[in-house]
Amino acid sequence: MQPAAPRILLLSAYRADSHAAWADWLTRQFSEFDWERRELPGRHFRWRIRGNPISWLETLGDAHPDAIMATSMVDLATLRGLHPALAQTPALYYFHENQFAYPTQAGQNPSVDPQMVQLYGALAADRIAFNSRYNRDTFLDGVDRLLARMPDQVPPGVRTTLAERGEILPVPIQAITSTDHTERDPNLILWNHRWEYDKAPDDFAEAMLQLARKGIDFRLALLGPRPVSPPESLARLRADLADRIVVDTKCSREEYEEWLCRAGIVVSTARHEFQGLSLLEAARAGVLPLVPDALVYPEQYPTSCRYATGDTESLAARLGAWLSGERPPVPDIGDWHAGRLEPQWRRQIEDLLETRRGVD
Repeated sequence: MQPAAPRILLLSAYRADSHAAWADWLTRQFSEFDWERRELPGRHFRWRIRGNPISWLETLGDAHPDAIMATSMVDLATLRGLHPALAQTPALYYFHENQFAYPTQAGQNPSVDPQMVQLYGALAADRIAFNSRYNRDTFLDGVDRLLARMPDQVPPGVRTTLAERGEILPVPIQAITSTDHTERDPNLILWNHRWEYDKAPDDFAEAMLQLARKGIDFRLALLGPRPVSPPESLARLRADLADRIVVDTKCSREEYEEWLCRAGIVVSTARHEFQGLSLLEAARAGVLPLVPDALVYPEQYPTSCRYATGDTESLAARLGAWLSGERPPVPDIGDWHAGRLEPQWRRQIEDLLETRRGVD
């Protein structure tokens, strides 16, 4: 009789963006394992990060996996306490982001709860992994700052313990190829991010208006999720640069990949970025990225593709030079390709399962 496939419980408390891409790739790529997925919609962040043990209270009672893979939105420590059968199951805690380096929105009440969830989750896990060095380093630095605020009774060596468990494992980037009829427009500037405060779309809009005032030839592909009511930045672009906008929508995946194969330049003005899947996808498709000289970007792109962070004049000047003259080659992002990362993820899964066999 064929032995049963190892069972892996995949927990994702906020299915959005890279979280969804990660879960879908894992279960598709490693289909020889018996995946049991538990995912919650990517909305109501504050409730999700504290409330997921309640949301899964009834559905995890019968779970008896050989291993657990959970995102850092999951309150793993509480889940293990509520479900003693899971307490000894080897667990990998995966950081798509960390709440120590996430920018606070204007008017948002600060809370230490999301940081504590992730700290307890990392301590409760057997292994932790991050999608970038920037993510790892800002998490560990944030833990140090948080523990320094505790008045007393702080155990030594927490950072060292967490660092020893940690590994860098990015979300893999799939190949994106153009169709025969796709032509690249070198002066088509792509925005493929969320239209929200943490991506700083106001900076992007201001730089585009500066370019237009200089009489530089360019066009705009405005993609990415947007709220029901358009943000001021999008409204400004629609009002002042309508004749330059060739697409303005959150389109299907197939259409999105077509635009990646048509655009010449992709821009980020992000105030937080832990891996930047949308930029990596664009670069994978042959689009030249221009990104802030901060966050995760220095470990991904050369200085020729980075501009002074938060400086719209620097961004506009670099874009103007590229649009009017020579530009650098599209950087090689081979380290983030699925083919390069698959063996690392396989080893991580197999080592996690081996831990279970050692416990048994």
